[in-house]
Amino acid sequence: MTIRNFVRLSSISLLIIMVAVLTSCGNKTGKKEINTTKSKMKISNKTFGKAGDKEIKLFELENENGMKISIINYGAIITSVIVPDRDGKFEDVVLGFDSLQGYLDGHPYFGSLVGRYGNRIAKGKFELDGEVYQLAINNGENHLHGGLKGFDKRIWTAEAFEDKNSVGVKMQYTSMDMEEGYPGTLKVLVTYFLTNENELKIDYKAVTDKACPVNLTQHSYFNFTAGKENILNHQLKIKASKYVEVDQELIPTGKLPEVKATALDFLDFHSVAERISQVPGGYDHSYVFDKEYGKYESVVEVYEPESGRFMEMFTTEPAVQLYTGNFLDGSLTGKNGINYNKHYGFCLEAQHYPDSPNQPAFPSTILRPGEEYTQTTLYKFSTK
Repeated sequence: MTIRNFVRLSSISLLIIMVAVLTSCGNKTGKKEINTTKSKMKISNKTFGKAGDKEIKLFELENENGMKISIINYGAIITSVIVPDRDGKFEDVVLGFDSLQGYLDGHPYFGSLVGRYGNRIAKGKFELDGEVYQLAINNGENHLHGGLKGFDKRIWTAEAFEDKNSVGVKMQYTSMDMEEGYPGTLKVLVTYFLTNENELKIDYKAVTDKACPVNLTQHSYFNFTAGKENILNHQLKIKASKYVEVDQELIPTGKLPEVKATALDFLDFHSVAERISQVPGGYDHSYVFDKEYGKYESVVEVYEPESGRFMEMFTTEPAVQLYTGNFLDGSLTGKNGINYNKHYGFCLEAQHYPDSPNQPAFPSTILRPGEEYTQTTLYKFSTK
């Protein structure tokens, strides 16, 4: 496929964007709160700790309905998403830690902004324009989620804002040429929005001065029981008739089989528990959406019967990685002293296919000078 999620820009437009990315979201993280007379929407921030000698800020967003989202500028991590159940009880529905130290000590990408490349690249190698690049190896023999020190471990500059129907935070990071082995200086702007429709919206933009692969995603682990039990009773519906077949190392074979008549079929609602025993290792698969490539559309629905919490996911991306916390083993103690055991969270990572730089038949993830990477993904919360 030759269509890509990049927009061709003139040299003047590119210059404007590069300047805007650098200047429009400076590190304005002093204490402040926005609470206008027009609405009950709020933004506040406070110190969350230090990473080395760098102060880390936590931004709390609140809409008129009482929904709250907290984000830190370390890893652009979403640390909490607080939404009501069908009885109006507000609880936190993402995994994470009560303090910064848990994130600094190492974790499986809880709430992280992942890049430059979400998912795996085989052997950490790819060829681009006649040159072979070797990336950091951090997942067996492969490269995963940006390497040893990906975007999830970087300190982002951050700026809070409010517009007509949302509050949010702009996060900016510049990844230097050859960071983790990637060519080109990549300038990234990620904007988190909380709307009055109980939507968490994420807009991504990036530009580069040298061709490089880009595949950004958000890696929150959801649990609509607020950690009272695992996620096996959650019900999912995914508008995807195909998935990316992978080998034992979770590297694509190049084939896109049909999900029909397999345990991977979520075209209608099924609980995670219903057929997970038929999936070796549990769900960790890239689902190929049926929608038109690049179109922004509703693609996933999730329902938890006990709490009544319901979530709908929209994205411009061609695929989503469904991961059911298969490698959680109880060794991590999260919020409120909860041990995160196997299947205590699920991820819905909007992205391109794994290992695309080595798979010419897959949609391209190569971003070139004069182009802009864009993505929009939204999670809408309600109850039933």
